Amino acid sequence: MEALASIPYETFPEIEIGPLTLRTFGVMVAVGMLLGIFAAALYAEKRGIPRDFVYGLGMRVVLWGIIGARLAWVVTHTDQIDGFLDIFAVWEGGLTFTGGFIAGALVAVPSFRRLSSIERWFMVDAIAIGLTIGQMIGRIGCYAVGEHLGGPTTFFLGSKYLGGATREGPLKIDQVIHNTSLYEFLHLAVLAVVLLILSRESRKLTPGTLMGIFCVWYGFARFGTDFLRTYDETLWGLTAAQFLCIPLLGIGIWILASGSRRRTALRFDAGAEEGPQPDSTGSAPDAETGPGQSFKSLGGYAIATGIALTVAALV
Repeated sequence: MEALASIPYETFPEIEIGPLTLRTFGVMVAVGMLLGIFAAALYAEKRGIPRDFVYGLGMRVVLWGIIGARLAWVVTHTDQIDGFLDIFAVWEGGLTFTGGFIAGALVAVPSFRRLSSIERWFMVDAIAIGLTIGQMIGRIGCYAVGEHLGGPTTFFLGSKYLGGATREGPLKIDQVIHNTSLYEFLHLAVLAVVLLILSRESRKLTPGTLMGIFCVWYGFARFGTDFLRTYDETLWGLTAAQFLCIPLLGIGIWILASGSRRRTALRFDAGAEEGPQPDSTGSAPDAETGPGQSFKSLGGYAIATGIALTVAALV
């Protein structure tokens, strides 16, 4: 049975700008990371957390997150590794979000110790917004290189393959397939709108709610879409990402049901919440010193991250 409707799909792994050729995957990852960090910093700054603190944390989380995401992908896609250099070829696609999430969370722990209780909840909400935006844009890169593909379908959002190099396959011309990169982009776009709308009601929203929603939403959605993937290795019928979605769902449910964040919010509203906690050197998180410092932080941290990833896109 042929699909009644489908989306024309031709991969675009490279973007040519005059004599310059960019790797689409690397460019989209760079843009996603930059906008994600910037959005997180804006949210956090409105809640008293300096931008330079967020940019510094974002820099570390991004770099280690990419390492974790790549390692997780390599372990779960050994059939696509033909040589030693393939382990490092991030610019060709191949990052697993759940691996990056775990690595990034571990790296963030020391920085979180410098924040007060209420600031930690504000910060995890900022991270939820940044992750959603970064993931959403990053999925465009996956879509561009023909990654995270599924089998034939008659679903109206199926992708009708018209040509182009793919990381997975082989595919037949005019074949309509599931493309989970597209599905994830769409559900993350909806989630981004939901989180941004809720963030405007922050005075009525208990801190931590945005991260709880993110974990539950992404956990359920990713667990479901991974069943459509054809080329991922599985254990007991589940991908590695699906196994990691189970604790992610648990974390999200715990956050939403937790009474501790509500008690923290009540103490904060009553003026009893403590200020920023000092780090091991006795210094509290650096305070913002004005627009010039914000711009300097953006240039020093977020732009540096984008340059590093864009260089990878050129390799």
